Amino acid sequence: MAQYTPMIQQYLAVKAQVPDAFLFFRLGDFYEMFFEDAINASRELEITLTGREGGADEKIPMCGVPHHSAENYMSRLIEKGYKVAICEQVEDPAEAKGVVRREIVRIVTPGTVMDSKLLGESSNNYIVSLVSREAGYAFTACDISTGELYTTKLAPSWELVVDELNVYNPSEIITDAALLTTIRESGVTWGRSTVLTEWTQSDEKLLDEHFAEDSALSGLSALNRNGVALLLAYLKETQKRALTHVKHIRVYEPDQFMTMDPFTRRNLELVETVRERAKKGSLLWLLDKTVTAMGARMLRRWIEKPLMSVSRIEERLEAVDLLYNQLIVRDDVKQALKEVYDLERLVARISYGNANARDMVALKHSLQQVPLLQEVCAQSGSATLRKLVENMDVCDDVMSWISNAIVDEPPVSIRDGGMIREGYQPYLDQLREASTNGKQWIAELERQEREATGIKSLKIGYNKVFGYFIEVTKANMSALQEGRYERKQTLANAERYVTPELKEKEALILEAQDKMIDLEYELFTELRDRISQHISRLQKLAEVIATADVYQSLAAVSAAQHFRKPEIGEGFDLQIEEGRHPVVEAVIQDGSFIANDTRLEDEQGRILLITGPNMAGKSTYMRQVAVICLMAQIGCFVPARSARIPVTDRIFTRIGAADDLIGGQSTFMVEMMDIQVMTEKATSKSLVIIDELGRGTSTGEGMAIAQAVIEFLHDRIGCKTLVSTHFHELAHLEESLRHLRNHCMAVKESGRQVTFLRKLIPGAASTSYGIYCAEIAGLPDTIIQRSYELLNGFEERAAGSAQVAAAVADVVPASAPIQQLSLFEEDSTAAVSGKKKPDTKSQLVIDQLKGIDLINMTPLQALNLVYEWKQKLQ
Repeated sequence: MAQYTPMIQQYLAVKAQVPDAFLFFRLGDFYEMFFEDAINASRELEITLTGREGGADEKIPMCGVPHHSAENYMSRLIEKGYKVAICEQVEDPAEAKGVVRREIVRIVTPGTVMDSKLLGESSNNYIVSLVSREAGYAFTACDISTGELYTTKLAPSWELVVDELNVYNPSEIITDAALLTTIRESGVTWGRSTVLTEWTQSDEKLLDEHFAEDSALSGLSALNRNGVALLLAYLKETQKRALTHVKHIRVYEPDQFMTMDPFTRRNLELVETVRERAKKGSLLWLLDKTVTAMGARMLRRWIEKPLMSVSRIEERLEAVDLLYNQLIVRDDVKQALKEVYDLERLVARISYGNANARDMVALKHSLQQVPLLQEVCAQSGSATLRKLVENMDVCDDVMSWISNAIVDEPPVSIRDGGMIREGYQPYLDQLREASTNGKQWIAELERQEREATGIKSLKIGYNKVFGYFIEVTKANMSALQEGRYERKQTLANAERYVTPELKEKEALILEAQDKMIDLEYELFTELRDRISQHISRLQKLAEVIATADVYQSLAAVSAAQHFRKPEIGEGFDLQIEEGRHPVVEAVIQDGSFIANDTRLEDEQGRILLITGPNMAGKSTYMRQVAVICLMAQIGCFVPARSARIPVTDRIFTRIGAADDLIGGQSTFMVEMMDIQVMTEKATSKSLVIIDELGRGTSTGEGMAIAQAVIEFLHDRIGCKTLVSTHFHELAHLEESLRHLRNHCMAVKESGRQVTFLRKLIPGAASTSYGIYCAEIAGLPDTIIQRSYELLNGFEERAAGSAQVAAAVADVVPASAPIQQLSLFEEDSTAAVSGKKKPDTKSQLVIDQLKGIDLINMTPLQALNLVYEWKQKLQ
């Protein structure tokens, strides 16, 4: 680095600390970037790339952004998945010897964003740490914008890690190189661009100091201690400050919540739709009638993690039931929440030291609503709501501090004054009076100068460069008294002057102004620091408010959509009367959704084998059963006339997978991998849904695999299962499998007109109505007509094959002894029957039979071959 200037050498030394981040290097009023950072930033931010002399033979690539608008540029880089390191001057240039000392004051990564513009109000922004040992995985997730931190220990199964990652949908994952390789090779995505960061430094001492007052720390396993310490060390290194708002470790066990793999979450469209990946059309979209941002985030967490505890589910249902039936109480809760801002993120910004005066006012308004919410819940008649607010800390002291200190409508900046209320601090009031009196004195001086000079257009003005001045047009300059006025600035049509009196008063006014601004900033930071000592109280209050918000949201949706309270139990039987798919019903314009019953009982049939045509409603029906079970376990009413829902530990869905082209896996292979997970992880408390089982391979193999899977679920696991299939031949399983029942989607036929009734009825379907589906899908009439012609021909051939079978039966007399024959020994038939060897035509048929690939032959190919034999044997 010797050939570079001292400043560039300093830049390179700092850059070496953050090789994976853009370095925003502060030079005066700009953040500058050099070398590769400059080239990449000019491309990503679409800003001009220039060069500067830096002591080397060639100009160094350089680009920069103004410091006052740097946040916008940083935000754009973070949105693209990059990291940004902010390097500031940390000493006064006037006191510096040589190059001003500069240090990184913060590293902004996708997982450590605090800027509200980059954060979705209704979703968390998690950073996750992973630690792997023989005993399993330590999984820790933190949202520093709210202060939440969760940790759990997972068994040594990578699928469980993927399940948890899918729940938290992290924007950044930190772990060691080996696990990063595993993540990359697994090809799993979580719906967003996730930054993977290699990090292995752990700080156990920092862990003990940071959570010294948290009782959860003592209960952590060694593995989880390591996971939390790893994450905490990374946050300290990047944020360069104490994260005092990350107060509590929330430890949970995976079996406290229902487990769903990524495919199931996607197929059920819990928080986003499959096609558009949008919230609209998802279960979250339907259930989200929350008023506050923190309530919206909590609702999402509830949907992502349905409960397994019957008592906790019933607590939630009790609160929803009361609000469902008491419209006035529900409306009162909603009204009390309307003026509540995002307390979790407000508190985080206060703790972080970047909250402004408007944030304080928002906190005050929120706290003013708390007593009303407490009163409504306490008097609601709900035991759950009463318990929720029983020991509620309304933080009225915090509200009073803000109310006494901050004006009602403060400015955005905390550096320009105008924030502190009059009467809050005596010395500040004195400075304000001096400033006000000084300005009145200026106004009086202007009047006196006009009278003394006779210049009516004379005025006294102010700017930051020259201070106060007397401005006179050039036409009136002769009226000024010589020697008293000192020229300050010449303009095109006017001259600006100062007088000794004006200079003296200016010094007093500006001194008061500067002191006021400095004192206001000091008072504000003092207030912010005082409130930051009570972060824990405010966070607990925020959780109570969010919970009440979710209750009123679930109750409002349940009442509007005519849902009913489910009965939750530990037994096996699942009984749903007139169940509906909540989202599909909500988007149907004419309200014509057809309800269906569901009975999955241990003795009366725990497996439903559903046949029927495409577009008849099989997939929607199966999804609605899963969604109803999930809704019940988050504590919501369900779309049914009545429902008895047993606690379900896992839901598996195998519904219409697309080919994994990037991974090189076919639809069938993906399906088989999902089936493998089902067979390994499912228990008797699970719900398994498989749509079109075995459709991705040949008919013979598909039917064989489908039957084998059904038999395995029936005999080995004994779970509740819904299977749809086009293999109508599988209907015979009802005769051999005690707990399987055939059902189909009802169809009404009138000539070639087919009506799908979308009603589930007992029995098996006889056809798939594929050509009719093609017709209503809009295929050309010529294709439809030709399809019917071909179908008729195939059916005729099938009828002819029955005659061939009868003719073949005549070859061997009914009185022939029963024994196993070899089709491929020439004399076998003759040896048994006493007849001659087969003739030439028969021999040709036998020869063809030897070469048949029975495993991969389709029914249509078999019919065609039998037809050919019939022609040859005639």
